[in-house]
Amino acid sequence: MEAYRKAYEEWLSNPYFDEATKSELKAIENDENEIKERFYTELAFGTAGLRGIIGAGTNRMNQYVVQKATQGLANYIIKACAGKADRPGVAIAYDSRHMSPEFADFAALTLAANGIKAYVFESLRPTPELSFAVRELGCIAGINITASHNPPEYNGYKVYWEDGAQITPPHDTGIMDEVKAITDYTAAKTMDKDAAIAAGLYEVIGEKIDDAFIGCLKKLVLHPEAISQEGKNLKIVYTPLHGTGNIPARRVLKELGFENVFVVPEQELPNGDFPTVSYPNPEADEAFELGLKLAKELDADLVLATDPDADRLGVRVKDSEGVYHTLTGNMSGCLLADYEISQKKALQGLPEDGVLIKTIVTTNMADAIANYYGTGLTEVLTGFKYIGQQILGFEQTGKGTYLFGFEESYGCLIGTHARDKDAIVAVMALAEAAAYYKTQGKTLWDAMIDMYERYGYYKDDIKSITLKGIEGLQKIQEILDTLRKNPPTEIGGYKVLSARDYKMDTITDIATGEVKPTGLPNSNVLYYDLTENAWLCVRPSGTEPKVKFYFGIKGISLEDADEKSAALGEQVLSMINQML
Repeated sequence: MEAYRKAYEEWLSNPYFDEATKSELKAIENDENEIKERFYTELAFGTAGLRGIIGAGTNRMNQYVVQKATQGLANYIIKACAGKADRPGVAIAYDSRHMSPEFADFAALTLAANGIKAYVFESLRPTPELSFAVRELGCIAGINITASHNPPEYNGYKVYWEDGAQITPPHDTGIMDEVKAITDYTAAKTMDKDAAIAAGLYEVIGEKIDDAFIGCLKKLVLHPEAISQEGKNLKIVYTPLHGTGNIPARRVLKELGFENVFVVPEQELPNGDFPTVSYPNPEADEAFELGLKLAKELDADLVLATDPDADRLGVRVKDSEGVYHTLTGNMSGCLLADYEISQKKALQGLPEDGVLIKTIVTTNMADAIANYYGTGLTEVLTGFKYIGQQILGFEQTGKGTYLFGFEESYGCLIGTHARDKDAIVAVMALAEAAAYYKTQGKTLWDAMIDMYERYGYYKDDIKSITLKGIEGLQKIQEILDTLRKNPPTEIGGYKVLSARDYKMDTITDIATGEVKPTGLPNSNVLYYDLTENAWLCVRPSGTEPKVKFYFGIKGISLEDADEKSAALGEQVLSMINQML
């Protein structure tokens, strides 16, 4: 009998698995492909945790997969706390997806059965508030039940460590090893919820943490007088895209004095089906269709959209002619970086060791901003957890002061109250910046154009090629191997100045052949610094059968930048297609 069939039969016959699970599995008994898909492998616990389609089976998100993962986490925590007088607890949050509250409870009761206290939010909360709660409550770890902007059939399980950031080495591999070591699903402990509460191992949290979180955000406001002057005049349309952002985003704006905040009614309430979009991603134009319609009716100044777990923000801004412009994650990130750093400099001066942090696939305009204000610039691998890791390093060494951090995928962090990207603080800061520029007779689009004139017309984009199946994964690896063994000397008409190989930890100067280390952790990523401030980065997706090509150029006008970007994108795809 095939291994997947054996696993299927085990789930059907073992009394450990409940009747609802067995009923779901019996319904597919004549569909061999579906049985294979659900049981041919186990849903992988990776560096960010779990993510998969909800359903019964070892390759699905369900109660038993969540309990097994949590038992592995509990085993790691118990070992990490060996010899300590007391064992800190774990904070747990969840979003609006199907089964999110249930998965949160299954995780909590597995922790409780292992003698680890779980602090569970009373209802859905944003990702940054979970990050905040871990530190606020002195927890050793955090669990967030979310699949971010994936389609409705997905859910996920992200693990955070005591610094409030998603797990990084050595904890990520340590927890992964503990989860892999559990080969029997019945080895996961659990206990009755009432018994866990009575034993002080399950505590519901909510309002107190909410108040502390919002309080921290409000302390980050730089120009309260601008909000006092223009908060009543600025019109903001906001959509939480059926997710967690609705209450906290509206609360912080209201408490600061923004009186004209209009929420897209069709997308206001939590709904795991995300009925108004094909998938709830603030990067996608469809996420803004209803918001822009409302904005045009109201003549709103800006339109803001947060994804379901409210860690990423999409933005549309109106210019003085009434036209709405899209701000990419790179653009909104730079707009906020420039606002935060310039106003801190004007109001209180910048610390000598101030640092702006970006990921390696984020725009080079960030470098220009850091250079203009004389701050440090640190590049990290893709993933906001590496920005969180830098903040922890600053705290531990006393060297470095965090000014701002962002990544191209619509995520940033102002302040250090959280250690993950925070769309709630981004909503607040962008509204504040809009009020501040309005006092000067400018729109946010005017401020963006001012930046282009000051730093150059940087434009960044991404292309990707999807190659499904085992053959596809082999093809993706072949592309990386070909580029690694034969680094190009010219890409899209730009000369290659240096080639970075983050897997081999090398930066090679093409002209001299000099090689130096990247200084970053090992990662299967290639990066090319090109002439004229252009660049290309090649990176396989960690969650999809894709290879992604990030690239950027610097133009002399918006039109010139658009043309150069489009041309480079076409030439990159042409170069890769020749390898297929």
